[in-house]
Amino acid sequence: MRLALHVEWTKLRTVRGTGWLLLAVVVLTVGLSVLADAADGGTARDSAKVALTGVQVGQAVVAVLAVLAMGGEYASGMIKVTLTALPRRVTVLVAKATVVGGLVLVAAAAAVFACAAAGGLSLTSGPVLRATAGSVLYLVLVGLLSLGVATTVRDTAAAIGIVLGLLYVFPIVASVVGDPDWYRHLQQIGPMTAGLAIQVTVGVDTLPIAPWAGLGVLAAWAAAALGAGGLALHLRDA
Repeated sequence: MRLALHVEWTKLRTVRGTGWLLLAVVVLTVGLSVLADAADGGTARDSAKVALTGVQVGQAVVAVLAVLAMGGEYASGMIKVTLTALPRRVTVLVAKATVVGGLVLVAAAAAVFACAAAGGLSLTSGPVLRATAGSVLYLVLVGLLSLGVATTVRDTAAAIGIVLGLLYVFPIVASVVGDPDWYRHLQQIGPMTAGLAIQVTVGVDTLPIAPWAGLGVLAAWAAAALGAGGLALHLRDA
């Protein structure tokens, strides 16, 4: 595992696009949050959720970063070299997930806590601390979900499309569904709609799903994607 982690860290840090994508996560997340705060003017009922609005855009960059971490290897043929050097394929996936998750964790923490500072949020408040820390975990889970999808489908463009579809289609469909029960169910099972419940600090009792339970739904999506990816990596040729 130590060798696998070293290999994956070396590959990611020597790819020029990795640093730019991590920077984009921070810049876009903070930038959109600042704009949302300015547009709101302090009138929002849930100021924490407004201050963390940028996570909804930052997650797309996280998805691209995580997909490229695996999809880029299949596109270039590097995956054959990797699996020759490290024949234990599940170990390769675990190491890649650890490195990708670690990098996203650093960028997400920088972005989210900068958003909190810009929005004047007090981290001494339990609900606000839960919203900020939960947003960091949310972005990490999006990265792991994306990595799992990329490992399963082996195509960068297709994987990005699937991940963005999973994230953004559920809220779009829910917004046009007239039946309140279906609306609630879609909010409960969508990885983005359920996961972002972690940001809500006001009116939590009225949510379709509780904040930590919602983040658990996203974690289940990520675990399922990584499980499918690990199975595909084990059963198929490189």
